[in-house]
Amino acid sequence: MVDKQTEQSSLSWEASFEIAKHLEREHPNQVLENVSLKDIFNWTVALPEFRDDQELANDDILSAIYQEWYEEKEEL
Repeated sequence: MVDKQTEQSSLSWEASFEIAKHLEREHPNQVLENVSLKDIFNWTVALPEFRDDQELANDDILSAIYQEWYEEKEEL
């Protein structure tokens, strides 16, 4: 049996793969070539599970999330 607390665990900027999976579920029809780093930022901080400091975001972190999302989507 899965614990609800574990299921709702918080996300931080370090969890780029997990964030990408959440963004894919939240925005499944996005054409990734049209997604900006600003979109990635806005959608990430809007995730209910996201609990990190918004000030820590930078282009490298946002690009890593984008890359994980792109790779995950290409596998589908």
